[in-house]
Amino acid sequence: MGDTPLGWAAGNGHDGVVKLLLGRHDIDPGKPSEAGQTPLLQAARNGHEGAVKMLLGRDDVNPNKPDRYGQTPLLLAAYDGHEGVVKALLGRDDINPDKPNENGQTPLWWAARNGCEGVVKILLGRDDVNPNEPDKCGRTPLRWAAHNGHEGVVKTLLGRDDINPDKPTERGQTPLLWAARNGHEGVVKILFGRDDVNPNEPDKYGQTPLCWAAHNGHEGVVKTLLGQDDINPDKPTERGQTPLSWAARNGHEGVVKILLGRDDVNPNKPDKSGQTPLLWAASTGREGVVRMLLGRDDINLNEPDRYRQTPLFLAAFNRHEGVVKILLGRDDVDPNEPDKYGQTPLFLSAHNGHEGVVKILLGRDDVNPNEPDKYGQTPLCRAAHKGHEGVVKILLGRDDVNPNEPDKYGQTPLLWAARNGHEGVVKILLGRDDVNPNKPDQHGQTPFFWAAYKGHEGVMKTLLGRDGINPGKPTERGQTPLLWAARNGREGVVKILLGRDDVNPNEPDSQDRTPLWLAFLNGHVGVMALLQSPTSATHGPA
Repeated sequence: MGDTPLGWAAGNGHDGVVKLLLGRHDIDPGKPSEAGQTPLLQAARNGHEGAVKMLLGRDDVNPNKPDRYGQTPLLLAAYDGHEGVVKALLGRDDINPDKPNENGQTPLWWAARNGCEGVVKILLGRDDVNPNEPDKCGRTPLRWAAHNGHEGVVKTLLGRDDINPDKPTERGQTPLLWAARNGHEGVVKILFGRDDVNPNEPDKYGQTPLCWAAHNGHEGVVKTLLGQDDINPDKPTERGQTPLSWAARNGHEGVVKILLGRDDVNPNKPDKSGQTPLLWAASTGREGVVRMLLGRDDINLNEPDRYRQTPLFLAAFNRHEGVVKILLGRDDVDPNEPDKYGQTPLFLSAHNGHEGVVKILLGRDDVNPNEPDKYGQTPLCRAAHKGHEGVVKILLGRDDVNPNEPDKYGQTPLLWAARNGHEGVVKILLGRDDVNPNKPDQHGQTPFFWAAYKGHEGVMKTLLGRDGINPGKPTERGQTPLLWAARNGREGVVKILLGRDDVNPNEPDSQDRTPLWLAFLNGHVGVMALLQSPTSATHGPA
């Protein structure tokens, strides 16, 4: 927008029009557009040598005038690799060949980044071009050429005696690190030809070129790096993650195989979270890597992390059935090893509803299906708590599973299912003759009490269908299900309870508070009406 006729003609390469306009005595050949682009800049950007040469022939044209982003004609010509234009601009004595834009990016920087080898050679032929000039983020021309895999540009830059081949960015990333990270094997080999390149130089997070190559699965680069005598194949990051750990975590089997072929690589080395390569492979479901690691005689397959989570535990937790099968195929795997909270692999699988993993774990003769966590909850209790019907059925299919086993607070699987409104689980448990539907927790609260308290009407009806259920059984504080339903304003629950002959609507708690009184205190008018109805008055003792 705002281009002059000369700007349009120069930008589109209309040399005849440019010549005609420049013949006018009243023309301003340096007048910029609204974006700050002069006719020279537009001609240079688009590679129009003829227009550029005509404009440069004028003394009143500034060859260094930038646009509003600080981009000069030379920078834009270098950006797109217009060698002829670059040569023409450099022919002016007053040209600044190293003038950066507002981000600190010079013409050489852009030519190197974009792989414009010819332009790079032209610029490096100048003594007043700094080959190490970084942008505002500390990224040099060599860094970008290495990053993008421009081998020819890298060779050209390294041909300068004053080049720094190991200059890091603000984040400590060297040209070698970027070449290794992005898998540019040719660039890595070129840089290794230099004595002043450190193959173990880490970035600010402690990640070496080998670490990045392993992280991204670049096998060729890994082999090249390991070919160096002074390479450290086990150097960890600041979080303690080794190249093997990263390769195992990301499932790069080829890299894992290469690293395991080294005697100086520790396959059990943990990071600062205590996670070994095997733990990472198991937790991310890398079956091939897990098999490779287990092929080592010195592997410790029960080594836990700082939370006491073993490879089997993490594989089960993340539902990696294949890895679980592989690990359980080893006699030296402990399938009952708990984490710091007392949760076993079976417990966590039941908690998460992973039926396939539960079946696999129960296939081991030495798995304890009743092993509780630190709160006393068994796998069955946890599955019922979460409403995982499939897991509940699987566990109840075992003769050695106790369906009434309470946790440390006296809460049974049935109580948890009723409390959380899992009607399907309640039905499954009540299908067992050995399930006690009235078994209370340590405060005397029964499954029915909890269903009423929480307003789970479907669960209440299911429980009432079982012979021997006591819908009026109070807690140790004398609080009946009806009293709590009235207090909480649950009209549907109150209706169900008032429909029973064995529920006393006037039963007070230990503080002599009746359901009607609590409904009144809490403003539940609908409940009050139900309790004061003639039907309600006919129930309970006179």
